[in-house]
Amino acid sequence: MKRTTAALFLTGTLLLAQGPRGFGGPGGGMAPGTSMMSGAVVTGAPFSAVEVRTLQQRLADGNTVNTSTNATRARDSQGRTYLNETITPAAATGKAPYNRITITDPVAGYRYELDSSTMIAVPTRTPAFGPARTVATPALGTVTRPDGAIITTTSQGTATINGVLATNTQVTEVIPAGAIGNIQPITTTRTTWVSQDLKLPVQIKTSDPRYGTSDVELTNISTGEPNAALFTVPSGFTIQRAGRGAGGPGGAFRRGGPPPQAQ
Repeated sequence: MKRTTAALFLTGTLLLAQGPRGFGGPGGGMAPGTSMMSGAVVTGAPFSAVEVRTLQQRLADGNTVNTSTNATRARDSQGRTYLNETITPAAATGKAPYNRITITDPVAGYRYELDSSTMIAVPTRTPAFGPARTVATPALGTVTRPDGAIITTTSQGTATINGVLATNTQVTEVIPAGAIGNIQPITTTRTTWVSQDLKLPVQIKTSDPRYGTSDVELTNISTGEPNAALFTVPSGFTIQRAGRGAGGPGGAFRRGGPPPQAQ
């Protein structure tokens, strides 16, 4: 498998032309690993990687809060996706960390949510998605929104970013003084590098004085075919319909055999 070892990925957004809205704030991003085209399945572009998200928030008293989370992501040539996140509950709960796994299988038409603390997998049907298309590049230039915000879109062109050929777009939004009760103008930026081959953003850095700065990237990327076992529910998990107790009406499904039929 062809491997690139570097940072690469993020929580992208189709709303680049509308300007940054803050990490996790309004106008936020789509999940990493998915296509930049909403409602699309990417086939023929497999990858696997470790996604690293970092967020730095500056409090009013000058203090800072830094957080960092990792997740394992993969997509196979058929467009099936895999996400494995480690969830660390608050210390006060007394609960141990556990893994939350999401498997989306557009071939079978199912999405599975797995919880390692309960060893239960909950399936739901997925809608039919259209084929992914080439990621559109936002128009460059400056526009003024009706609310007075000035949005400037620029590009540094195409370059190899962390071993992947990607196209750059930077969107800067300036909210004028007084627009939202602010004494001084508020300037936010989002810098995005998008891989047309993988049909997804490979790096996004966001800076917003209201929310802080964020960086979402992929590390240890491989563009080879991931292990097919990632896209099946592991043995030991009970497949259970949402809202049903194990052993309840219509209740529990064991691994093996066709996907359960939604009621």
